[in-house]
Amino acid sequence: MVSHPVNCAVDCIDGCVLGDDCPHREHLAAALRFIAQTSVDDMVELSQDTAPQRMLRQLERQVDAQVNPWEPNG
Repeated sequence: MVSHPVNCAVDCIDGCVLGDDCPHREHLAAALRFIAQTSVDDMVELSQDTAPQRMLRQLERQVDAQVNPWEPNG
């Protein structure tokens, strides 16, 4: 076991140095399950659906925030 604090981004480049003691093992397991159970087509669809939706929501917020000075309530 490693006796100093581990910086995963630096120390684990060639693989986890903590092995079974790694606090991120459950996240790794969840990611591996997702990859094993999800088709590449479904992953691509997931990634493409979220970006346009985020952009649309941002545009809608910008339009809602605009005030027309020529309208009686603006």
